[in-house]
Amino acid sequence: MISGHLLFSLLPMDTLGVYARQAAQNIDSKILWFMLAGFVAQMIDGALGMAYGVSATTFLLTVGVPPAFASASVHASEIFTSGVSGLMHLRFRNVNSKLFKNLLLPGVIGAILGAYVLSSAENYVYIIKPLVALYTLFLGGVIIKKALKKTTKRKPIRKLGILATAGGFLDSVGGGGWGPIVSSSLIASGRSPLYTIGSVNLAEFFVSLASSITFFALIGFNHWQVIAGLVLGGVVAAPIAAILARKLPIKTMMILVGLIVILVSLRNIITMLF
Repeated sequence: MISGHLLFSLLPMDTLGVYARQAAQNIDSKILWFMLAGFVAQMIDGALGMAYGVSATTFLLTVGVPPAFASASVHASEIFTSGVSGLMHLRFRNVNSKLFKNLLLPGVIGAILGAYVLSSAENYVYIIKPLVALYTLFLGGVIIKKALKKTTKRKPIRKLGILATAGGFLDSVGGGGWGPIVSSSLIASGRSPLYTIGSVNLAEFFVSLASSITFFALIGFNHWQVIAGLVLGGVVAAPIAAILARKLPIKTMMILVGLIVILVSLRNIITMLF
């Protein structure tokens, strides 16, 4: 109450009204579309463990945001959305602590390297993205095949560090890919989709934080309205998606993950060709 009294004594309501009007005039109406993009992308990512960056980056490029700033904006928003999503997965006990620890440090290192490469050598991204799309397309088919089998034999991935480093690197370079690469590989190896999605989402917070800090250090802080819209939409969707992930049957989740991976991969391949 005392703080409020002091604030309004120093800044009368008329002055605050002027500031509010100026801020409203500077806000682009596109922020509503950014909010919608953040909501839809986080619903997909929180429930299926992938495709937030790919979905959001695709939309931003469509409305004219430059590639480097699109990737930087997406990763900045993922700090908030993946943080909320990770907390919700922890709350619902969807996280495997051992898997999370194995993904954490390699993913962060890969994200830093990827952000540096994109900022300094953006012209070479067209070589990497088609290879990632072909790989994830194959994984999508493997996941659906395993989901349709009556029994799934588990073949654990021994080199989790290499997988996490590659996922973090390609996520920063392509504006998305942490979920499609890491989650798809782990689920295709026979791991439980529920705990894989929860663990990968929690690790994604730290990967996004490392990527964002690197981007801001190299190219500065721009397009704050894009970031704000993605954050607002994504934070609203995160708890809903975490609950949805726990309610869906494992077989249904695996089929949905496979379909999402295949559709996103085909879309990326077609974009590169045409």
